[in-house]
Amino acid sequence: MASSSLPSPASLLPAGTTAWLITDGKAGDLAPCRGLAEALGIAAEERTIAPRPPFSWLAPRGPADPRERALAPPWPDIAVATGRRAVPALRAVKRRSGGRTFTVFLRDPRIGPRAADLIWVPAHDRLRGANVIVTVTGPHPVSPGRLAAARARPDPRLAGLPSPRAAVLVGGDSRHGRFSGNDADRLLAGLEQLAERASLMITASRRTPPALRAGLAELARRRGGFFWDGAGENPYLALLALADTVVATADSANMVTEACATGAPVLLFEPANLYARHRPLFAALKRQGTVHAFDGRVEALRPKPLDSTLAIAQAVANAYMGHRDALARRKAR
Repeated sequence: MASSSLPSPASLLPAGTTAWLITDGKAGDLAPCRGLAEALGIAAEERTIAPRPPFSWLAPRGPADPRERALAPPWPDIAVATGRRAVPALRAVKRRSGGRTFTVFLRDPRIGPRAADLIWVPAHDRLRGANVIVTVTGPHPVSPGRLAAARARPDPRLAGLPSPRAAVLVGGDSRHGRFSGNDADRLLAGLEQLAERASLMITASRRTPPALRAGLAELARRRGGFFWDGAGENPYLALLALADTVVATADSANMVTEACATGAPVLLFEPANLYARHRPLFAALKRQGTVHAFDGRVEALRPKPLDSTLAIAQAVANAYMGHRDALARRKAR
């Protein structure tokens, strides 16, 4: 099994605490789990599940696939999971460990607060309960330490770009909506204006439509900016570390909240068919002054970095220690 490569120098948990991160491998699910593990200060094993039909169809309410190879002892002290298909797997670990494993689920599991020992949800989700942590933004791996290290040793591909610099984080089509041709034209037109005021550092996603990707590459070439074409190491963290402002497309809540952790103004490009579940989050971030609508201009006022990762990790650590103490008392009887 893979091991998360995000250990922290300071741990919130006792030495030797073991942990699993359970997902179906999606990058958007792995990122918050890895960020939480790093903040806890643990090197967690990444357990990638692949339930077969009909078990995949029945998630989150159905049972785990009994042939799931990722779920094998020895059981960890803590299991963190996210994603619809990971809910049955997390419940199976709890049951098969005899209740010893402390389970954490990130985002709404869709089956209520009994899905895990502790659940984190963003404030715009409705789930509430005694075991539910609620914050505006969620855990992620864009930590202050990582940003500081990236600033101290700038990526040579970016270091020569004159300030101010604008990181441009472009997502794309998903099951919740698609980037139309009009969306692409609006984004490129706004970036054309922005390029008159800042050096563009652009990264696109595998989900970015080919025509938009080509337009972004051409814009960077004409304006003397940077466009990551997939060659070499992904400069995503380096872009965030060096940015004086960040443009992020609203198809990815993870991408926007990671940008908010930099302390740079975040300019939000909203496609016409924005996923409805993201609207309350973005509205809250706009009210706080961290996020602004993207119109080709640069926001001069820098907000404070907005990052709930450490607070969520501390809540997880406190709850786990209570769980561990309860197990010890039960064993002593």
